[in-house]
Amino acid sequence: MKILVGLSGGVDSTVAALLLKEQGHEIIGATMSLWDKNDPTPRSGQRTSCYSPDEIEDINLAEKIAKTLSIPFHVIDCSKGYKDNILNDFKTEYLNGRTPNPCIKCNPKIKFGLFPQLARESGIEFDKFATGHYARIEKGENGRYILKSGILPQKDQSYFLYRLSQDQLANTIMPLGGYTKEEIRKIAANYGLEVAQKPDSQDFYNGDYNELLGVEEVCGNIINTDGKILGKHNGIWNYTIGQRKGLGISAPEPLYVLELKKDTNEVVVGYADKTFRRGLIATDINWISTEQITDETKVLIKIRSTQRPFNGVLIPQNDGKIRVMFEDLQKSVAPGQSAVFYNNDILLGGGFIESAI
Repeated sequence: MKILVGLSGGVDSTVAALLLKEQGHEIIGATMSLWDKNDPTPRSGQRTSCYSPDEIEDINLAEKIAKTLSIPFHVIDCSKGYKDNILNDFKTEYLNGRTPNPCIKCNPKIKFGLFPQLARESGIEFDKFATGHYARIEKGENGRYILKSGILPQKDQSYFLYRLSQDQLANTIMPLGGYTKEEIRKIAANYGLEVAQKPDSQDFYNGDYNELLGVEEVCGNIINTDGKILGKHNGIWNYTIGQRKGLGISAPEPLYVLELKKDTNEVVVGYADKTFRRGLIATDINWISTEQITDETKVLIKIRSTQRPFNGVLIPQNDGKIRVMFEDLQKSVAPGQSAVFYNNDILLGGGFIESAI
């Protein structure tokens, strides 16, 4: 097959291209350009992030990798779509007191959507699109494409991919799902690739988020659960649910952010015992392995990408939302983040956290 591989300049996408080439496929390399060159505001983003003023260095490295692998290389400008769909949404979510995960929305809309679409429109012909994600795509018994977690829990990236469509899964290859990170680095080292020990990207933007938000300070109160004023803040978007450091308040025990109230411009804090929740309401559900779940169902759940799945129950609601009840209390359930549901290693689907219970 003729396969377009998204090259980031990192070891994972490099080895993905290498493995597919070794299998006899015709490989084409391409890199997304995301930085809005007309926006002079953000300055502190670093190369270890997806959105960075220094992205040209990673693009140059990706081109160098393509030359090493003797494959064609293209740069696809996705900056407008990224700004319209990801950066603007990021700003809206934060200003409304929610904590977004831009990577989760970027994957279906940009990385697996606009990126290959613009590549085709530019005249690049390919049969499949491939990435260096640690996840597995298979065809299920019901005819639907299913997404499975990577074999190493610590590096599994399926959580970030739960919003992919059936069409996107059908046209994507993820050759690293059956490997560990250590194995991938070893393959790169054996081929003498300079990216063998390159550090992983850490976030979508490593600078001050206020640079991206572009808003002036809006002072308000930091209160406890009884409504007592404990301090002041300069904008609720400077805080996230579960945050402990940087509150600037003296207390007998550490205080944590429990809630961000947009309507009253208040940050609610409390002690550790107040951070636990017994469930959540999830909305805008995307099902992968099944068209939908209509009955109460026991599942494994993740509300953060790095945590191990825990037991819970999905209770479908009449409005299309899902009531999720945890077997054990969970800490710091953040509206705007995602709850993703599994059956062992099969990703069933997921949705955005609307509220904690």
